[in-house]
Amino acid sequence: MMKKSAILLPKAQKAVTILGENIRLARLRRKYSSQQVAERANISRPTLLSVEKGNPSVSIGAYVKVLFVLGLEKDIPDVAKDDELGRRLQDAKLAIKQRAPKTGFKKNTDGSKG
Repeated sequence: MMKKSAILLPKAQKAVTILGENIRLARLRRKYSSQQVAERANISRPTLLSVEKGNPSVSIGAYVKVLFVLGLEKDIPDVAKDDELGRRLQDAKLAIKQRAPKTGFKKNTDGSKG
C-alpha cells in the first residue's frame, strides 16, 4: 500500500518551509547536532531532517517535540492567536439589523408628552 503524500497550496508550503528553516537555524544557534535533537525529541534523525525541510507529511507532534527540545514551546500558543480575519467575519455577523426593544418606557396613548 502506497503512502499518500501531503499536498499543500504554494503559500501553505512556503510557510511550512520557513518554519522548518527557522527550526534548523534555532538548532544550529544552540550548537545542537541533529542526532542530539532527534534523541531528545524521541524522533528519528530522518524525521528531524524532514521537519527542518518543512515536509508537510510530518506530524505536527514532531514539530512540537522539536520546538520543546529547542526551548521554543512558548511560541506555540501564539499560532493563530491574533485571528484578525476571524474577528472581522464575526463582527460582520454582529451588525445590528433590528432596533433594540425599548424597556422601562410606557407609550402614551393620549398624545401628550411625558
